[in-house]
Amino acid sequence: MTTTFEQLRAILVRDYKLDPELLALDASLEGLGLDSLGVAELLFNVEDEFKITLPPDSVQLPTLGDVVLFIDALIAAQHGGEAQVGVAEAPTSRRP
Repeated sequence: MTTTFEQLRAILVRDYKLDPELLALDASLEGLGLDSLGVAELLFNVEDEFKITLPPDSVQLPTLGDVVLFIDALIAAQHGGEAQVGVAEAPTSRRP
């Protein structure tokens, strides 16, 4: 089974040409080069990919981990708890 993090990482690699090695739960979206417009576009892609409906309210998602938790919460709320174990084995940044 593919986790939410793995699916999100695939979107970021495919659509934003980001290096998968940089994509960790604690990676900031801003640090990855996603400005507010880029984040909005990402969330539209997430909506399609995960078959969820985003709420109309703005939400702060500073890191990839925050995005994963947000997606999993929406999946659980909208699909009766069928979250994909989003962060179970997702890596964090490698620090020397």
